[in-house]
Amino acid sequence: MSEAGVSAPAIGAIAQGMASAPDGTFCLRGVDGWLQGRTMYGGASSFLAYAAARKVRPDLPPLRAAQVGFIAPVGADLDISATMLREGKNVAQLQTDLHSGGALAHRATWIFGAAHPSNGTVPAPQAENFLPYADMDVIAPPAGMHFISNFELRRGEAKDDIRPGVVRRWVRLKDRSGLDPISELVLIGDTLPPGSIRAMERQGPLSSINWSFTLLGDAPQTRDGWWLLETASNHLAEGFSSETLRMWNADGVQVMHGLQSVAIFG
Repeated sequence: MSEAGVSAPAIGAIAQGMASAPDGTFCLRGVDGWLQGRTMYGGASSFLAYAAARKVRPDLPPLRAAQVGFIAPVGADLDISATMLREGKNVAQLQTDLHSGGALAHRATWIFGAAHPSNGTVPAPQAENFLPYADMDVIAPPAGMHFISNFELRRGEAKDDIRPGVVRRWVRLKDRSGLDPISELVLIGDTLPPGSIRAMERQGPLSSINWSFTLLGDAPQTRDGWWLLETASNHLAEGFSSETLRMWNADGVQVMHGLQSVAIFG
């Protein structure tokens, strides 16, 4: 819901309806329902940037990885441009720049790669201490995080398995219309707060600085829209936390692996 109480358009529909200006820039105005504080939820801004990349080059092979920089706050009005950095025989790297409020706010490099015959196989790992979403309690959305109302949340770990510096939750989008499986992973993959929130001595503001991730396969699938997400602090000191982000499907098979740097204030 928007702050006025009117349902905001599904973000998948917003992405599908993006049209480029004569200079190739995608101009979006009034993107509502995805703010957290003074900036847009990072998964939403990254998803819109990825959607612009796909609009510019729909012929590229599947997304394999991305490197995202959260540079400045992203508001409801934004402009996105896309530039091909290099296109090789099997791999292409395309950069998107997102401007908001007259400043560069988000820059990402999207890495696309065509499949070719494998030289060996390492299967995607299974989640440890895995508990099915059907067995887990529903969690009410945290107060003050407007974007989280777009998701359904369930516990992801047993009540006696709360680990310092780790957050694990089952997450499902309420409206998945207009999303392909990879777009959905980009949109949902940064939903959880950093795991360091469970290791902070006093609660205060925090902010993601970057997000790098790889996809484990090019056709992620799950059941009923549920994905299991985890953020885990690798090291928290001097106002910064290094975080590992993992994502599994409903069967506990990992589909995404990421790394993030987070600034801890307060």
